[in-house]
Amino acid sequence: MDVFIPGLIMAFREGLEAFLIIMVLLKFLEKTKNEDFKKNLWKGLYAGIAGSFLFGIVLKAISKSIGGLGATAKLWESIASLTAVVLIITFIIWMINHGSEIKKHIENEAELNLSPKGIFWLATFMVVREGAEIVLFQFAGKYTNLSVIIGLVLSIILTVALYHSLVKIKLQTIFNLTLAYLVLQAGFLLGYSVHEALSAAKELGMIASENAIFRKAFNLSETIFYHKEGIIGLPLYVMIGWYSKPEWIQFILQYILTFSLFGYWFQRNTKKKKSLLSA
Repeated sequence: MDVFIPGLIMAFREGLEAFLIIMVLLKFLEKTKNEDFKKNLWKGLYAGIAGSFLFGIVLKAISKSIGGLGATAKLWESIASLTAVVLIITFIIWMINHGSEIKKHIENEAELNLSPKGIFWLATFMVVREGAEIVLFQFAGKYTNLSVIIGLVLSIILTVALYHSLVKIKLQTIFNLTLAYLVLQAGFLLGYSVHEALSAAKELGMIASENAIFRKAFNLSETIFYHKEGIIGLPLYVMIGWYSKPEWIQFILQYILTFSLFGYWFQRNTKKKKSLLSA
């Protein structure tokens, strides 16, 4: 349960964006009387899914081959997680800057690539991008396959319902809530990456175990705030990436990133509101 809900929410959010992109492209082709290109769009969707699976298989194969190497495995997980965090931060910033204009952005791209090959490659690229983010999140967060599959299925159901106008829902609200959750998870994954790097460095003898860098900010693992089993700690771990015994450097970096991203988001929203009021 400690990683099931985060995995489900992550997959739902990323899957929803990927399938909404396909829905917007379908509507665009219908509106512009280019329905013959739909078959190229579906081929692009399938190619994008295949590319995402291939990326996931390669990533897991590397992890499996290194998995039994003790400290080296921890170092690999730290580096891979840090790489994932950097890419995820890039995605979050892009969504903060352009999330409200995503429909317009997709339609502009479709107009520029309005040909069988163009639509195929556009769909492939956009789906691969979202799929790669899911793979990176799942790898870095160690989310279960079941949680990711359920999240994707729920996103497909909602997208189909929206396409056929079976439900009316404010997508911006869903995107904002899930984007906030991704910000929290990005901070947590950065903290996890730092923790694993310190653990690997200690096991490899690169840093002495008595070094001040290993000093804990606090240790609540024997209380209800224990992040793996505590009745308060576990829900906090699921919701906001709480960790009950972080090193100071882990704690500081995690929350600097988290509050910086939320601060940037707030600043951008304030700026947009001011520009709308002055228009």
